[in-house]
Amino acid sequence: MNVVVCVKQIPDPAATPSLDAEHRLDRSGKLILDEADTYGVEVALRLVEASGDGEVSLVSMGDATDVTGIRSALAMGAMRATVVSDPLLKGADALTTAKVLAAVISRDVPDLVLAATESSDGYTGTLPVQLAELLGLPALTFATSVAVESGDVVVHRQTELGYDEVVAALPAVVTVTAGVVEPRYATFKGIMAAKSRTVEVLSVADLGLDASALVPRQEVVSVELAATKNAGEKYVDDGEGAARIVAFLERIKILAGSAS
Repeated sequence: MNVVVCVKQIPDPAATPSLDAEHRLDRSGKLILDEADTYGVEVALRLVEASGDGEVSLVSMGDATDVTGIRSALAMGAMRATVVSDPLLKGADALTTAKVLAAVISRDVPDLVLAATESSDGYTGTLPVQLAELLGLPALTFATSVAVESGDVVVHRQTELGYDEVVAALPAVVTVTAGVVEPRYATFKGIMAAKSRTVEVLSVADLGLDASALVPRQEVVSVELAATKNAGEKYVDDGEGAARIVAFLERIKILAGSAS
């Protein structure tokens, strides 16, 4: 069983976030693997181990100058990674990213594609279903458990009343929620092995994509700090507290004013 996991390197959440000159998140500092993606990697590893055959591979898009975060996923047990890195993709929106990842995955469609429900630096939550649509695969979202049975993928999705069981034929795209499993720690052996595992870096041209179709269709024109809330008024109750409360509620039209 071959499983592809979509992963992303993000700025270290421990550092103070900042914006670049184009009002986008500054990614020039240390990048790490998005913690949300470690759950997908762990689920993939367990599925491959249970099948007794196959491998876990990674796909990503972003700056490939430093792939330390990618190698941390390789140290967990993934066998190889492909990173699409191209200046043309700076500021790419979710759909553009999905098109790029789909181009990589479609070269050799796996049995299963896993992704986090959303990235920790973008929070759009739209990329996985866009990816599924582009690949022509069913999308099963917000999985709290994932199993493969007789050529089908079976997931449980949490609901207010319990959970839904959703089944689809493989291949498929599945998004997993945080906490679905406990990600394993990389062993020393895994860390050493990750240093020699292949991280293929591709450009838009390598994928045969039309660069004109990947031009960012969104632009951040300005950024303003959220307005701070003023402190509320404080009164020392001198016996008129109840009247003050009633007057306040009437002023904000929670209570109707008294008839004169």
